[in-house]
Amino acid sequence: MTARRLVSTGSPFEREAGYSRALVQGDWCFVAGTTGYDYAAMAMPDSVAAQAENAFATIERALGEAGFALADLVRVNYVVTDPAFAPELFEVSGRRLGAIRPAAMLIVAGLLKPEMKLEIEATAFRG
Repeated sequence: MTARRLVSTGSPFEREAGYSRALVQGDWCFVAGTTGYDYAAMAMPDSVAAQAENAFATIERALGEAGFALADLVRVNYVVTDPAFAPELFEVSGRRLGAIRPAAMLIVAGLLKPEMKLEIEATAFRG
């Protein structure tokens, strides 16, 4: 059986809620739902685009630490708190993932804190 490896970004939320930013199992890497926090400043920008950029940067760092890259993404799930946020999110996701084109889904739902406008979950495979 392939060993499970956990990846942490050092976010206090990971310890508090009992999850890992990413989990590697064999050729798979599962990246937890990632909001737009700037973890260096522990601040949340107001714009959807800035939150999306931060989320993708966090996802990319976690993938890199796990030995994966954005190009390995096979699935991305998006959650936005308002359908009107989708175009701004898609401008960022299209630029970041347009050449990769993983399978994707968009859900409109509430998130834990009111300043959170989006959350992105990703799955990567290298095999």
